[in-house]
Amino acid sequence: MQDVVVPNVKECVNCPIRHRAVCARCDTEELALLEDIKYYRSFSAGQTIMWSGDRMDFVASVVSGVASLTQTMEDGRTQMVGLLLPSDFVGRPGREIATYTVTATSDLVMCCFRRKPFEQMISSTPHVAHRLLEMTLDELDAAREWMLVLGRKTAREKIASLLAIIARRDAILSKNTESNSLVFDLPLTREAMSDYLGLTLETVSRQMSALKKDGVVVLEGKRRIVVPDMDRLMEEAGDDSDGGILS
Repeated sequence: MQDVVVPNVKECVNCPIRHRAVCARCDTEELALLEDIKYYRSFSAGQTIMWSGDRMDFVASVVSGVASLTQTMEDGRTQMVGLLLPSDFVGRPGREIATYTVTATSDLVMCCFRRKPFEQMISSTPHVAHRLLEMTLDELDAAREWMLVLGRKTAREKIASLLAIIARRDAILSKNTESNSLVFDLPLTREAMSDYLGLTLETVSRQMSALKKDGVVVLEGKRRIVVPDMDRLMEEAGDDSDGGILS
């Protein structure tokens, strides 16, 4: 794993996730403190970022790409329990050991902070601590909503819910929140979608084709998704809310 300099993100003011990341509330002086403890890392799709049980020397924000959180049972079975999208935070201050295995689902860039200095900054910088609390509460709301998705929704609603979450996150990061028609690149393979949603690969492919046939989405190539009407997609998801994950 090699540290890299990310093009056009050498300073926080140029960062594409600046308005949603853990540093979103920071003033100029606080950003300068973060600059002193940050570094970038890149990972290839399929590469393990950290294993459950590993000692964590850093916390991080996802700048681009997607990562998965998985947990392994004693008999070796694994379950994907979460996704990390751009601006999501990785790691828990105050905890030295990783509780989940984190794997790059697509090519990934992370803005990393050395853990000890970051923990010290939380205690002395209210803007960072406040934003981290906001993100933690958003994550809790999203986890509760995802329990509904996995436990009660149909296969079609599950697929629509996942597409809606990714589409709206992409819209907020690109600051395109006024349009009801969205275009985004799906960062997950259908195999990853089936694992995350608890569906078979055949079911995911069948439901994606059904959503396309009904005009809910337009598929351009393998990953390009066009959503002509977000309201229609949200109706297909069986809800008008995604639990606050994109608030």
